[in-house]
This record gives sequence, C-alpha cells and structure tokens, in this order.
Amino acid sequence: MILNPKMLEVNTRVWIKRFGKDARITDLPDEFFEMLQARGIEILWLMGIWKTSKALVEKYGLKPELVSEYNNTLNDWRREDVIGSPFAIDDYVINPSLGSEDDLLWLKEKLNKIGIKLLLDFIPNHFGADSSLIKSNPGIFLQTDRESFLKDPYTFYEYESDKKIYIAHGRDPFFPPWSDTAQLNFFEESTRNFLIEKLNYISSVADGVRCDMAMLPLNNVFQNTWSGVLNKSGCKKPREEFWQTAIKKIKQKNQDFIFLAEVYWDLERNLQKLGFDYTYDKTLMDRLGNNDIPGIKAHLHAEKEYQVKSVRFIENHDEIRAAKKFGILKSMAAAVVISTIQGIHLYFDGQFEGRKIKLPVQLGREPVEKISNELLRFYETLLHIINNKIFKDGNWVQLFAEQIDKNDNTSENILAWQWELNRELRVIAVNYSDKISRCRLKLGIRTGSVRTQFEDLLTNKIYKRSTAEVNDPGLFIELKEYQSHIFSVKL
Repeated sequence: MILNPKMLEVNTRVWIKRFGKDARITDLPDEFFEMLQARGIEILWLMGIWKTSKALVEKYGLKPELVSEYNNTLNDWRREDVIGSPFAIDDYVINPSLGSEDDLLWLKEKLNKIGIKLLLDFIPNHFGADSSLIKSNPGIFLQTDRESFLKDPYTFYEYESDKKIYIAHGRDPFFPPWSDTAQLNFFEESTRNFLIEKLNYISSVADGVRCDMAMLPLNNVFQNTWSGVLNKSGCKKPREEFWQTAIKKIKQKNQDFIFLAEVYWDLERNLQKLGFDYTYDKTLMDRLGNNDIPGIKAHLHAEKEYQVKSVRFIENHDEIRAAKKFGILKSMAAAVVISTIQGIHLYFDGQFEGRKIKLPVQLGREPVEKISNELLRFYETLLHIINNKIFKDGNWVQLFAEQIDKNDNTSENILAWQWELNRELRVIAVNYSDKISRCRLKLGIRTGSVRTQFEDLLTNKIYKRSTAEVNDPGLFIELKEYQSHIFSVKL
C-alpha cells in the first residue's frame, strides 16, 4: 500500500485523441510522462480501456435521455461520437482502438520505470448486454424464466443464442437498471471463480484495479437487490464474501497489487475490512460541496487506518466538474483540503485547467473549453508543494482553530491541520467560507529561538512571529474568503 499518493484519472478513449486522431497508447509522447513526474503523480488510472460493443451503441446509446445529455454537452455531436459506456464491456481485452496487450505491457513498464503505478477498471457487477461471454459462459449471468421477463421486461431481457435465455440487466437497487448491461450472479461459485481469473489476468498487465460499484457484490446487498430471482432459482447466499476470497487470492500472487473501491452507503469500512487498500470518500466531497464545516472536521477525526485508505476527490468522471460546482475560489480551497490530508489525492483530467463541462461517458469527443490560467497556476503550485516527503511520511494532526475573542466566532470557518517530519512542520489553514475569518492556532513550537519564521508556500510570503505567542495564545490567522495558508516551519 502506498501512503498518501497522488492519482490522476483520465477518460482514456477521449483523452488519447489529444495526441492524434488515431493515437494509441504507444503514441504517448515523452512530454506526457515528464508532466506526470513533474506533478508528482504516483498512480495513473486509465478509465475505459476495455473492449466494448458497437452493437450496444446502436441499441442503447441513442436513447432520448442520453441524446439530451449529448446536446447539452457537445452541441455539434455526431453519430460517430457516440462510442458507448466504458462500463458495459465485452471482455477484459484492451480496446483495439487503443492498442494491444503488448502495448499495455509497454505502458506499464514505462510508467513503473519512473515510479508510477498503472490502475485499470474492474467492473465486477456486470458485462455488456451482448457480451460474447454470454454465449461461452451463460451460467455466470443472473438468469430468470420467461414469465418473469414478460412481467418485467425493463429489468430482464431476452438474449438470442442457440436457445432463448432471459437475463437480468445490471443495477444499483436505488436506480433503474442499466439497460446496456448483463448482471452477473454472485451466488454462483462459477461466477466468482470466473471473475477471480479475470482479476488474475489484470494483475499481469497492471498494478491495480479501480473496482466499479464495489458494494454491489456484497452478499447482503446482492440478496436484497435480487431476492425474487434468487428465491425462484434456489440460489443460496455463500458463506464468504466475494471480495474476501478474490483479494486474498490475488494478493497471494502479488502482495502489492492495488484494490481501490468505488463505494457508497457508508460501506467504506466494510470493504476496507475485506481487504481493499483504498475506498472512495464521497462523504467528504459532499460536505465540501455543502460547506458543512462541522461535518468536515468530524469526518477528519476518524481513525488513521480509515483516513489513509480514503480516496479524496472533488471531481471524477461521475461528478459535476469542480470548477462548475464549487466555482474557482471555492474549488481552490477544496483542492487544498483534499490535497493536504491523509489518503489518496485523486485528480481528474481537466481539473487543473478548470474544465466545467461534465462529459457523458458514452461520448468519444470532448468540447473545446477555455483554460483557466488562474487555476492552472494554482494547481502547479499546490502539486509542487505537496510533492514533498513530509506529506507522505510525516505525522498528520488536526488542529483546533480557537476564537480570537468572544465577539468573533469566525474561527468556526477555518479548517486547520499540520504535518511534522524531521523537525519540520507544514501548517495548513483554510478559510472555508465566503467571509473574512480569524482564529488562533496553538502549535507548540519546540525551539530555543525567540522568533519563528513562517513561509507561506502558496504565496512565498514570509512572516516572523514571537515563538511564545505562537505557543500561547497561538498563531494569529486572518484569511479572506476561501483563502488558504500552507506554512513551512523549521523546528
């Protein structure tokens, strides 16, 4: 497990076209790898690299609700721009438009040589609705009878092969089924063994997997979602969780292989206990979006084991773009937060440039957007600051922002913490509000010097303060709306 790494996600099928209309992963220029190194990226997640089906695009990719999204996103979109969901795959074979297995191994080797891990998708819940695996391995899919299909053709569909079979579409129990997918049956041992073999293959071409909707295979979740079908077919709940078995088997072969879970519904700790190295932390993103400052502070009080396994983000391919949702100033404050606490720091391609348009994953072409030079400069500075071993190996402690006097309660708006390593401190203070806020931070500076120097790495300004005052009543902080300090302090 890597401590507090920085991870970049790219929407591979769209992003690759920036390097040429028909570019493949072997066409990536040296400048790209140099950029990753300069920004301190330690994990590259290539989202959407697996083979999909063109037939699914014709059948499911032009539904009215999707066309409406395309119109709102890319007003000049054409039929050939619709390439289908990267989460309705045919099989775990690299998309021929991106390269070959040898190309993938080339990329992994090139990344590993410069200290970067390669992360790929694992989609445990389903395959595409017309996956070739339905013919070769029909028993791994969740099947029902004709009667159930006729009663609910929205949830189930008829698959034509040598003989008709009726398969469930994949689904999240709180939303309608994904009509372009075929649901797997996690109460069948053959399904579990099949998926473990797929994971075994991925572990030979990548350094880890981001597991899509990783809570859906959990025994209780799967049973509650599909109880009617399971009761009718007589399938029984397995004694062990799928992830417990799968992660154990893959880790026996490669202990360093990364398992990262997309997970919601307060099931993050459950999946960590089953062996996941990292789990999504959407709770923090939502609290940052809602300016829930007490909630953010409470959230960061969780035990260290949970914190270091949490994936911190303010945008990804599923979420509204940060520059759009938060606005420029607030997005910078939120970025300082997620970048200077424990856990994985996840950034999405386009976040640094301030892209505002959320692209549907079914589209293969992105709109042209104006770059925010202000945001780009900010992220270049921030990434440079946190590309320091103190943010990886140091000891992280949340600080209490104290009122400057009884008539000023703006200290409640300030989030603060510090990192300490080898007689150095990094002190972070973020005013997460739209008003000027003040507080005092008691730092406990252990030095014989009468005065202590604070260098704000975000602005390069230097402040010299009485050491006695810094320790009690505390370092005085005053920040304008959504402004931050990242102080470097020698002890």
